[in-house]
Amino acid sequence: MRLIATFFYAGLLRPAPGTWGSLAALPAAYLLLVLGGFWLLLAATVVAFVLGYIATRELTAGGEDEDPSWIVIDEVVGMWIALFPVGYGAMMMGVDFWRLWPGWVSGFVLFRLFDIWKPWLVGWADRRGDAMGVMLDDVIAGIFAALVSIVLAGIAHGFLM
Repeated sequence: MRLIATFFYAGLLRPAPGTWGSLAALPAAYLLLVLGGFWLLLAATVVAFVLGYIATRELTAGGEDEDPSWIVIDEVVGMWIALFPVGYGAMMMGVDFWRLWPGWVSGFVLFRLFDIWKPWLVGWADRRGDAMGVMLDDVIAGIFAALVSIVLAGIAHGFLM
């Protein structure tokens, strides 16, 4: 369970284990996209969420800290969600995933921003104080990052001007 929760021990890196977990999610997402495209990334995200919830629930049961910083599988799930527009967009355009590099950058930066800042629903989920809250705050931060990335891409490509 610790291997899953730390995303292959990326959560043990210091300082800022959440950022390390988010960074570790990037090459993993690229590999998933290369091997199976957007649909594999989506499936892997669902599997990682379920396994992450189970691992977080087991590793925090009976402890005082319901969200230890070394648990970063939630960051991986959120980061992958933030990259959904990149994976889906590249698939629809039939281009290499790195051609949409601004989406990789914005997804990462925006996800970290929403994960640290914890606005609105992100903060609500974080305050739950349970394993589902640990996972959900990053899911919501990932959704927010994906939505803002889509808006930014629309502006950059002249669709939303």
